[in-house]
Amino acid sequence: MDANEIIERRACISGIGQSDIARRLNRDPLELTLDACLAAIDDAGLKVEDIDGLSTYPGLGGPVGFSGAGAVSVHDALRLELDWYDSGIETSGQLGSVIKACLAVAAGLASHVLCFRSVWEGSAQGEKGRSAVMPGGDGRGASRAPSGFMEWTLPFSAPSAAIWVSMFAKRHFHLYGTTREQLAQIAINARANAAHNPKAIYTEPMTLDDYFAARMISEPFCLFDCDVPCDGATAFVISRIERAADLRHPPIRVEAVGTALHGRPSWDQFDDLSTMGTRDAGAHLWRRTDLKPSDVDLAELYDGFSFLTLSWLEGLGLCPVGESGPFVEDGKRIARDGVLPLNTNGGQLSGGRLHGYGYLHEAVVQLRGDGGARQIAKSNPQVAIAAAGGGNTCGCMLLTRE
Repeated sequence: MDANEIIERRACISGIGQSDIARRLNRDPLELTLDACLAAIDDAGLKVEDIDGLSTYPGLGGPVGFSGAGAVSVHDALRLELDWYDSGIETSGQLGSVIKACLAVAAGLASHVLCFRSVWEGSAQGEKGRSAVMPGGDGRGASRAPSGFMEWTLPFSAPSAAIWVSMFAKRHFHLYGTTREQLAQIAINARANAAHNPKAIYTEPMTLDDYFAARMISEPFCLFDCDVPCDGATAFVISRIERAADLRHPPIRVEAVGTALHGRPSWDQFDDLSTMGTRDAGAHLWRRTDLKPSDVDLAELYDGFSFLTLSWLEGLGLCPVGESGPFVEDGKRIARDGVLPLNTNGGQLSGGRLHGYGYLHEAVVQLRGDGGARQIAKSNPQVAIAAAGGGNTCGCMLLTRE
């Protein structure tokens, strides 16, 4: 192998699949997971016996509802014969599991890796809301003593990322003059796009007045700045590029990935609270390609909270540092007919919290030209970015059409 080779270019996305998605489906989460996995395998034009690798995030770790199935369950249910598999929560954002699959096929450990991510947070919460599955909520999320920085936040009833990420947002507001009116455009744009996504959770129109009328969650975040817990699963088949030539769809190539983290691996002690790991992962991605931010036709950027999207816009160089607020102001640049269509499926703010995988799925849909009513206005898009994560766990992928 050439030491200078960008090895992720040996990999491609050959198949995608999703289960039903809804606020609450009250279906077995493994069943949802298998629906998505089998759909992805079929979409690639493969059979279950062709799958020789498996990768997922986060496995069975985390609070109730945070994961619908682990690697072992899917391995056994599909009777897979695997040459490589991986699972775990400590990785480069939720897309880290896909990035590792790319590296596995590039290294020759497998030819077709099935990647999946499933959630059932909507059903797990029931009618009680997020506190039902939070550490320190009703107790289900706190089975053992907290560790790490949670030792210092949980005693002050601050277990939610809404509280941690709001610190970053407030610092950005202070340094660069970012406003809630600008932040609102992330949510309003997501809702406009979700209206054209038949699987989206919330599709009714949203105005700026609607946004400001919503209850405050953690300053500066109101309800519409926070993602929507739901039930659903998303899956991909990552194939070695030479093995994908005769499959059902032209492969979506992996041009480059970004996985770096140079700041402290801490939500509350990062070296610059106006940015996040987006800064390091974004810079890493562009070091691995000759393409430039100006070549990107669409961006599917994490919006677990609206500010995270602003952080990714800056971290990926899609706008200058400190200028993400003016960049999204009035929403025209980020609309489906704008210069940088953003979160075209409604993101997690309106489409549903599929936790990272939803962005990559939508990027492939758009590059294939299969977006239907939500397809971006630019004809024949060639380059897309999918990015997931925030704080100290971030990963991103640059995709090109074959």
